[in-house]
Amino acid sequence: METRVSLIGILVKNPESVDMVNAILHEYRNYIIGRMGIPYREKNVNLISVAMDAPLDTINKMSGKIGRLKDVTVKTIMTKE
Repeated sequence: METRVSLIGILVKNPESVDMVNAILHEYRNYIIGRMGIPYREKNVNLISVAMDAPLDTINKMSGKIGRLKDVTVKTIMTKE
């Protein structure tokens, strides 16, 4: 199956959503190349970047699940076909 390399930016404003974000990332761990999390306490936001190599459908499913969480914003960029 064809895969794409993607970079997913996640902003978490609701501390209660952090555990759910981590649970979803764990669910897709086999596709994750690397991740970095930065707690920005001065602005009460957590910044997470995730690099993935996965089928397009998998990237979209994961981003969609995370984006539906309360006070969580997700943006995805990826390689072209």
